[in-house]
Amino acid sequence: MNATARERFDHWRELIGRTRASEVASAHADDFRAETRHLELGPVTLLRTSFPSARFWRTERMARRSDAGVHHLTLLLDGDMALSRDTRHPTEAFAPGDLHLLDGSDPFDLRAFASPSSPATSPDRAERRVEAVGVDFPTALLPIPPQRLRTVLGRGFSGREGTSALLADFLVGLDRQAALLGPAEAPRLGAVVVDLIAAWLARELDAETALPDDTRRRALVENVHAFIRRNLHDPELTPASIAAAHHISVSYLHRLFTQHSGGETVAAWIRRRRLERAHRDLADPALRTLPVHAVATRCGIPSPSDFSRAFRTAYGLPPGEHRRLALAGGTDG
Repeated sequence: MNATARERFDHWRELIGRTRASEVASAHADDFRAETRHLELGPVTLLRTSFPSARFWRTERMARRSDAGVHHLTLLLDGDMALSRDTRHPTEAFAPGDLHLLDGSDPFDLRAFASPSSPATSPDRAERRVEAVGVDFPTALLPIPPQRLRTVLGRGFSGREGTSALLADFLVGLDRQAALLGPAEAPRLGAVVVDLIAAWLARELDAETALPDDTRRRALVENVHAFIRRNLHDPELTPASIAAAHHISVSYLHRLFTQHSGGETVAAWIRRRRLERAHRDLADPALRTLPVHAVATRCGIPSPSDFSRAFRTAYGLPPGEHRRLALAGGTDG
């Protein structure tokens, strides 16, 4: 193994070990190429990793020295994983879209395999990757007794529906926006992550009534946000339809937004998200042949005059001019 490759592998292993104490080995260590991004969200750490097939393990001896006050959540995005904990637990297999939780002081043996169906990471290399997002957080932040968590540790859960899908989507979105987050936002977002984890686990444990009111409210707000994003195309998306979909009153929905969205009203939040999506779509070269009014319609604003007026107010220029500048490589400020 040349020095450069060894340094890359050792550096990556060190980054992983900062929050997830374990031994690491890889058949690709002699030509190791990986990507890792840490995002500190107050006491919560978001870890985005992309790496070739590897094995991670923590022995009983290492576990005794590990921090018993931390839990590790992993969302597998691409590849496959097989987790062995001890002789009392069967080996668990994880596929893309699955979530699993580990106690930071438990031994384990995790094998991660790059999927043959993964796209090559560069045109001249036949590399395959394991892609994952991890969250490391203090156990004390969870409003669920640690002993109750033992029944979900090491098990695979689908992150494709319900509260788990909301959690998975939030983690992926948070990673994508990492470069744009300001330091003042980090602790608040870390609290939201823990609330969503708590809501997901409480549902799996049938312990939702045990969650504090604040945790349930914040999880509900994120659920509403996700619902709005999925339905921005619908011109009939209104506070009344949103409240009905979540089995709450319109007045309670407005109170939630006042408390958890910086005072922004539900209608204003919907309008801003629609304009942001239109702003992004108009700058997308793949959509350059789509008429401006069609972009507006797919963002839930069917009236061309309403769209043009709102867009100019928000961004200081007409939508067509923004598209022209963006596709020409210019800026609109």
